[in-house]
This record gives sequence, structure tokens and C-alpha cells, in this order.
Amino acid sequence: MTHVPKQEVLRRARADSSRSAAVVSGRTEWNIMAAGRLSFRNITALAPMVRVGTLPMRLLALDYGADVVYCEELIDIKMVQCQRVVNEVLQTVDFVAPDDRVMFRTCEREKDRVVFQMGTADPDRALAVARLVEKDVAAVDVNMGCPKEYSTKGGMGAALLSDPDKIEAILTKLVTGVSIPVTCKIRILPSVEETISLVQRIERTGVAAVAVHGRFKEERPRHPVHCNYIQAVARAVSIPVIANGGSLDVVKTNADIEHFRRATGASSVMLARAAMWNVSVFVSEGPLPVEKVMEEYLKYAIRYDNHAFNTKYCLCQMLRDKVESPLGKQVQAAQTNAEISAAYGLHTFCRHVQEQQQTRRAALQSGGQSERPVMDGDVTTVAVKFERRNYPPQITPKMFLLEWSRRERVEQPLYETVQRSQDRGFQSTVTVAGKRFRSTLWEKSKKFAEQAAAVVCLRVLGIPEGRIGEEDSGLVCKRKRDGKTNGGAEQQQEQSKKRHLGDVQQETQSSATPALANGDHREADTPPEQAQP
Repeated sequence: MTHVPKQEVLRRARADSSRSAAVVSGRTEWNIMAAGRLSFRNITALAPMVRVGTLPMRLLALDYGADVVYCEELIDIKMVQCQRVVNEVLQTVDFVAPDDRVMFRTCEREKDRVVFQMGTADPDRALAVARLVEKDVAAVDVNMGCPKEYSTKGGMGAALLSDPDKIEAILTKLVTGVSIPVTCKIRILPSVEETISLVQRIERTGVAAVAVHGRFKEERPRHPVHCNYIQAVARAVSIPVIANGGSLDVVKTNADIEHFRRATGASSVMLARAAMWNVSVFVSEGPLPVEKVMEEYLKYAIRYDNHAFNTKYCLCQMLRDKVESPLGKQVQAAQTNAEISAAYGLHTFCRHVQEQQQTRRAALQSGGQSERPVMDGDVTTVAVKFERRNYPPQITPKMFLLEWSRRERVEQPLYETVQRSQDRGFQSTVTVAGKRFRSTLWEKSKKFAEQAAAVVCLRVLGIPEGRIGEEDSGLVCKRKRDGKTNGGAEQQQEQSKKRHLGDVQQETQSSATPALANGDHREADTPPEQAQP
């Protein structure tokens, strides 16, 4: 076999997302996209992994030769509340929760290869979620194998294995209700016969494939994978069977993928931990040096504004036993993707990407509503939306305005918030030094409306607002801005939250909020919540 340098592998893989043949794996596009639908025969896939299977890891897996990529398990109750939003700055499609968290982010590059995995125990909710995402993904999958409490306590994941009637109801509802393939992922049952019986029942629902993790629901990664169970299932059904669970026992290099396929008799192979540790295992000569892989992953995380805590988690999994090295400690201490990029010498790349995004954002805003101040009676108004991702985790515009009022020895900002009934949108007016400021745009929450009002005030007065990439103004001390202490990473995060809460309480004391239509009396600002695992 001819050796292909890793740089060439990446260059070819990124050259054309619609290439007619898979560059690294060698399997043709026709095999993967049979009759315009995603095929699960003879593929290698990135398995669904909590906190790992976000957009940066999925794109990198495709670059390195994975045929199909699964997103992390996303719970139906959370997803059904989401709105589909086209993010023109990042050129993505985002599914955004009511609290403005991005639950699922995807892009055109992976549209024909990404499988959306949901956690569900309700056929109707499952269908609602599937219909929400079906135009942006290649297939939907139901998690029936996760043994963790957060999944099973709601009757989801491995809890479904003891309720085959519900399994059948969910899958039948999905297969008949959406236009894209439906699959599921299970664990093996106590006996081969029980496992075969369940999978045959699943096959009759019309699913396109079934992934089988070759461990019992009470077993963990340290236990050996039961290849004989997967082999028996593969012989008993006609749909593709995707073998999973071989990362510890079998798969350590790309060549081992085929060994695992043969040992299980499965059509395809799905990799979890082997890919989490080094996703270049999908390269034919892989895996490549993990240092290069981490850099490529981080570049995607920066480009697609990945949550910093998620980025840190994935990098720490790749570092493995080097997580306590100087690099590992620097990564753990970082609070933003910009700080993480500095640890890898990618600060220039990060700054360039952020500048590009800001330019694109400004161009989009200039093409819409003007940011020029307009007087509405005695209120100065500007069309401004508060976007949490544009600020470090421990910094908000309200905090900067509060610190400025202290420094100038004027009364603390006073916020008045109203809510309109037709869409339950919020709008806030802030009074500072006898002047009033408001955004003309309505927000989804009271706290975001107050932040938008603070942004208007800061911009009109020419005061820094604390955005990522903004030069240090000295308005908020560096220790508070960076969220740093002399302790470890965990202590740093806790101290940052405590300091932020202290400022939030002072901010809240200056907020005057009329009775709201939906009884929402949440505090004006709360610490940013980490993305749902």
C-alpha cells in the first residue's frame, strides 16, 4: 500500500465535500449514499459520545476518513423545545433552546453523513424531534444502549431493552413519520437467543440498520466485548449490523477495524473511545501523532465557536495520561477557546478567525437594522441583540456598566423590563446618570433583555463592554476578567462563579421589573450554563 503523508490526507479530504469517492477509506460514495439515502453497509462510523460528538469532532472524523458520524445523544424533551436557526456568521444550522443554548449545531459539510441520535422514551416526542431535524441530517438514531443514570432514569437508553413493546412503538412511529433512514443502537441481552429475538423484532419495524454494542448493560469498558453475540445477530437478520465496543480489546489502529469487522461478522464498525483518544484512527495509515490531531480539532472548535468546556473535555481525553503535564494543566485552567488556543500556539489563528466572524457579523447587521442611535422620546435606542457567546464565561456587559458607574461615582444602573404578550419577548430600559437606553430588539429572556440594554448604553457612551478579543480596558480587574486564582483549574472555575454571582446580586438589586405576563421573575443575570451533555 502506498504511503500517503498526513498533510496530503487532510488536503484531499477537505478539497471537496461532495467528492465522488471517499478519499481515505476507499469506499465509493455510491456505497455510502445508495439511491440518495445514507447506506449503513460497509462503513466505518464515529460513534455517538456524550461531550465528544459535537461538530468539531464530527468534521475531523470525516476529514480522516469516517464514512458516517453520529452526534452525541440529545434528549427529546430538550430538543422538542428548540428552534431551528440559520447562523449566517458561522454558516451553520443551530437548534437553540429557550435559554439560548445551542443544543445541536450542524453544517452543509456533514449534511449527508451525520446521524442525529436522540434519547427518548416517547414515540410522539421522538417523531416531533425527528421532524425538527430531518432536513439537516442524513438519518436519525434512537439510543437504546446507554447504561448511565441520566439516560435510564427517564426510561431511555438501556432501560428500553426491557420494554420491547415501547421499542417497537418508537421505531415504527419514526420509520413511518420521516423521510430519512431510522436506526437504533442497543446493548446485548443476557442470552444470545434473547438478543436475536429483540433485533429481529426491531428489523420488522423497517429500520435501516442496528448498531450492537457487544456488552451487557451492567458491563463497562473494562469488560471484554462479546464478539460472538454480535456475530450471531449479524447472521440472523438481513439489515446491516454495526459492530461497536471493540476499542479496548481489538481496535487500536486502522488495520484493526477490519479485524473487528471480521470477528463480529458485521456489515460495519462503529468506533467510540478509539476515536475519542485519536480520531485519526480512521486514516488508512492511522492513527497519526495526537499532537497534530489536537491542533486540527482545536481549529474546528475555534471556527465553529464550540463551547470552551466541551473543547477542554475533548482535548483532555486526547491527552490521556499527559493530562497533568504542563500543557494539560494549561488547558484545564483555560476559560475560553482563545485561552486554549494560546496553549497550543494557535492564538494568531484564533484572533484571525474571531476578526473574520466579527466582520461577517457587522456586515450582516449593517444590511439589516442600523446600529445608529435613535431617540424615542427621552430614550436612546439602538438595534442590538445580546449574544452570550461573544463574551467570556465570567464577564457580562452589565458587569462592565456596573463597574463603570462605581468608578464614575454615579448611581448604579436601574433596569426596567417589560414583556409583550404575543410572543412573550422581553425588552429592558436601563437608566444611568439620568439618561435612559434601550435596544429596539426584543429578547427571549429578561436577563438577555437587560444585557442588551447595557450593551446599548456602553456603546453609546463609548465604554468597553467586555467582548472576547476586546483590549483590556482595566474597567474590570484582570483577575476577575480571566477568572484566575492561584489554585487549580477546578478552584479557578468555582472562584470565578462566586465572584460572578457577587456582581450579579449587585446588578439584580438595581433591577426594577414589572409583573411579567408569564410570571417569570428570574434574576437579571445568572452564570452561563454548561451545554447539556
